[in-house]
Amino acid sequence: MTAPLTPDELCSHLATQGIPFHRLDHEAVFTVAESKSLRGTIDGHHTKNLFLKDKKGRLFLVSALESTRIDLKRLHQTLGASGRLSFGSAELLEEKLGVTPGSVTAFAVINDRAGDVTIVLDANLMSGEAMNFHPLINTATLRIARDDMLGFLRSTGHEPLIVDLPAPVDGQND
Repeated sequence: MTAPLTPDELCSHLATQGIPFHRLDHEAVFTVAESKSLRGTIDGHHTKNLFLKDKKGRLFLVSALESTRIDLKRLHQTLGASGRLSFGSAELLEEKLGVTPGSVTAFAVINDRAGDVTIVLDANLMSGEAMNFHPLINTATLRIARDDMLGFLRSTGHEPLIVDLPAPVDGQND
């Protein structure tokens, strides 16, 4: 198995592909709540990323606006998954995407050379604003234009599934 790319290798890859980005190094952030301290420093859409699997073992990497409430009880219907989705284990995350919990990012599909993971983008990310994702670690953030991100995903062999993510009914947990 090929070793996963490092953050610097990812940035070099983007530069080689002619994909512009802006990198900001910062303190480690493990949650959306922790990353809010960076607001005002980084423009564009801030994201949250979920690594999920269905009953048959299909894997999904869901990237959404950080404020999006996602109904995990109904998401499988939107994605055509087999049964309800659950979070993939830390071991599976590292095996398939080469990242650790807290560093989940759409950029990690570059490490999914077998094409085992379906990348899912929240339709709300497609407004045209730049997007922000970790570059395989949670001590930096890359801002990248929407069309450049779509081009990057496609260049890795991952055609993004762009969907309206189901929101939970008020009163339910998300």
